[in-house]
Amino acid sequence: MLVSQRTAFQAGNPEAPVKGVHPSARRDARIQRAVRCRASAGGPDAPQQQQEQLVFEPSSSRRAILLSVPPLVGSALLQQNDEARAIQGGTAGRIPGQSKEPDENGFYTYTRPEGKSGGHGVGWSEIPRYSFKVPAGWEETPVSIADLGGTEVDLRYNSKDEGSLQIVVAPILRFIDVGYNANVKISEIGSPEKIIKGFAPELYKEPLEDDAVMEQWTEQHDGLDYYYWRLKPYKLVAATAVKNRVFIISIISNNIKWRKHEQDLRAIQKSFRVPPMEKAFAQGAAASAGNA
Repeated sequence: MLVSQRTAFQAGNPEAPVKGVHPSARRDARIQRAVRCRASAGGPDAPQQQQEQLVFEPSSSRRAILLSVPPLVGSALLQQNDEARAIQGGTAGRIPGQSKEPDENGFYTYTRPEGKSGGHGVGWSEIPRYSFKVPAGWEETPVSIADLGGTEVDLRYNSKDEGSLQIVVAPILRFIDVGYNANVKISEIGSPEKIIKGFAPELYKEPLEDDAVMEQWTEQHDGLDYYYWRLKPYKLVAATAVKNRVFIISIISNNIKWRKHEQDLRAIQKSFRVPPMEKAFAQGAAASAGNA
């Protein structure tokens, strides 16, 4: 750090330039005085840490400045930055989608937020607002375009005690050649065996073994076909298709606690829903009207 002696005139005029001091040091000195003014405004009872004189290096970065300011000031600045990133929605997980209160059974509902871009990169149209239920203690974890699961991983959730889950959103063009505005059901893409074998390497980083499927069944909700599986040793999967995408939820149990949490994990699997095409359009129109 550059150090110099002030003349009497400079001592009486803090804004007067100091010979030999880099311009960034004068800028940092002004920031320092502003911080001391904030701290001194707290009166004699203000925390000693806030009243101490702060020293800045001429090369202080914005991060260093944030770490040096009083806690209240720094937290406010960090909060503003987080809010800005949330508005952009450029990174999955920045926009919260979980309900604030649980239902009568103690489950929270996650609904994909309007405008959440996820880690899919450029060129993806708006994704229908799928939903599912999770018990208390499950938390969303970050996903980015560099995620090891690929750009088709839209969401991850984790529970230290019960296990983890991921949502995969994949284009139907991986399986069949359809037009841009197609609305294909999962049964039109292929059988449950074809779907789970096709996605197993992406979900679990290895091909599906011949005896891996322990349970398999189909259901229909809101006019959409859903496939369900239980895979060895303790994996639950559900899948459907809407418009030109396949939606999959994969839940992996904490093996040693499968028996204890099996019912909760199956509840997550069975609660997975994707709105059909007409409902997805209605959701988008309602959101657009609300933002107008």
